[in-house]
Amino acid sequence: MIAGMTPEQIWSAHANAASVGFHVLHAIGSLDRLFTYARGETLSDAQRRTLVEETQPDTAVTAGELRAAFDAGVARALDQLRGTDETTLTTVRHVGRARLPSTVIGLLFHAAEHTQRHVGQALTTSRLLS
Repeated sequence: MIAGMTPEQIWSAHANAASVGFHVLHAIGSLDRLFTYARGETLSDAQRRTLVEETQPDTAVTAGELRAAFDAGVARALDQLRGTDETTLTTVRHVGRARLPSTVIGLLFHAAEHTQRHVGQALTTSRLLS
């Protein structure tokens, strides 16, 4: 999807749509945040900073680095998923400062759906730029 894209293409906001870079970074970050909540933890200061930084273009990041970061984020999520005890899937978890109620399985399902949506948006946007 992003192989061969220049940093300028990665961060281009075509027709007022979010950039490919945003979608990839947001997929990585949201996957990490949702899996953190699934573990029953709260977000760290670094995770909160990442949430803000996802919207900021970083033309120093190459397509290869972005792809490697995405692959590493997915690998971490899959490792956690493999280690998730199925007896905990209906355990209540709270999301964010508002402590919105969810469950482990709800968060894992949402993480998969949310990641898929942003990867699809990145794909669509990258095709508009090629």
